[in-house]
Amino acid sequence: MQTNSPSPVSRKVQSRRAQFAISSHVIPGLIASIDSIVILLSALISSTFVVYSGDANYYAAATAFVWLGTILLMNFAGLYEFDAVTRPLIYADKIVIVFATTFLFLLAAAFSLKISNEYSRIWTGSFAISACASTLIFRIFAARVIGYLADRQVFSRNLIVVGSGEQMRRLLAHIDKSRPRFITLRGVFAESKERLPVDANYCSVLGTIDDIPSYVRSNDVDDVVICLPWSADEQISAILNMLRELPVNVYLGADLIGFRLPVRSAPDHFEELPLVEIMGRPLSGWGFVQKTVLDYCLGIILTILLLPLMILIVFAIRLESEGPALFRQERYGFVNRTFNIYKFRTMKHTGVAEDRIVQATREDPRVTRMGRVLRRLSLDELPQLFNVLNGTMSLVGPRPHAIQHNEEYARLIRGYFARHRVKPGMTGWAQVNGFRGETKTLDQMEARVQFDTYYVENWSLLLDLKILLMTAIICVAGRKAY
Repeated sequence: MQTNSPSPVSRKVQSRRAQFAISSHVIPGLIASIDSIVILLSALISSTFVVYSGDANYYAAATAFVWLGTILLMNFAGLYEFDAVTRPLIYADKIVIVFATTFLFLLAAAFSLKISNEYSRIWTGSFAISACASTLIFRIFAARVIGYLADRQVFSRNLIVVGSGEQMRRLLAHIDKSRPRFITLRGVFAESKERLPVDANYCSVLGTIDDIPSYVRSNDVDDVVICLPWSADEQISAILNMLRELPVNVYLGADLIGFRLPVRSAPDHFEELPLVEIMGRPLSGWGFVQKTVLDYCLGIILTILLLPLMILIVFAIRLESEGPALFRQERYGFVNRTFNIYKFRTMKHTGVAEDRIVQATREDPRVTRMGRVLRRLSLDELPQLFNVLNGTMSLVGPRPHAIQHNEEYARLIRGYFARHRVKPGMTGWAQVNGFRGETKTLDQMEARVQFDTYYVENWSLLLDLKILLMTAIICVAGRKAY
């Protein structure tokens, strides 16, 4: 069958382009904000161009009543669900009913409070008509923009499918038939080379299961669907353990019976695909926005406030010992991507690269006098504010370890790289819980990884603020730093 636009299965990216992972949790919130702006502007325009008499406070109260009432009723009516956002014309009658109900409530309240004479009927009518019409028009426009960007894969979620056999074949056929607008199928990973799909021209075959981590770390992948018989629980568990170290959402494709019977639906952007969500991506949806705003806003403020202190520290380091004031080291960051971390130099400069990186210990002879003060108060970490501003680090997150230590502990601790599902931080949940500085034993490192994993899986804005406050207290006290 010929079609003007390629299906998600056959879409193969010809070139890299700017792409944003659309989320059925974020888009409704944006539409609610647009609705709010439209309603408030409609009230303002009606007040500006319509002659009315009465106390302005009454009109302000009526505007607030209509705004809050409309948003609440739209939410109860399901008008902020993904389908209603992307297909507003189908729900136009509900939008009209919501506005009619809200203004009827307003009139009822005004009559019951005996203040109806305070309102101009012309203002009330123009406000009702303009708010309802403008909301519907802007929703149609927003849906067209979202659809336009989705068709050009600007708003799209990158999907890979893992598995083999009948489950995979049926899911790919389902994708080809339903053609989810907001999903781009990057390709499939088979169980083994011997079980690669026979119809390789149907979609891109990216490799075997063992190739998934390297592919995800070097490509933008949002969602992974595992298509295996549900009876293969050990194999599914093994794949899940591997995927826990990657910043992706994981879904379990329906067993064969799931293609005949309804199952609990996945997020709306998958439309009618029979999937079950089993693992979420950290910092998805609004969480990513909140953390980004916190990092850049607070990062800029702290950089400006602490810049004079950092300049003084640079002079103090240079006066005490020869060598650069800043120490730079390559470390693993988000999804194991390497980056250069910046710190104030606290050890004597030798000019010779170390064959093996050794953690600083108590009374370490390599540490300078100025370095001991900086390390005790954690002032040596201040240059990492520039890492936050360039996007390689966050204010809060698992502390990045030296590459040698990363590779060593990754072989010894199961799920070690799960801490790399988010950006590394200047401070973290492990550090404020006593795992700051040197880790002498494997048990200590395992405990640190457990705290880091807890943070990744239970992130919240309040948790970040709590960690920042606890960090400030610990730095002043100077505990466990040498």
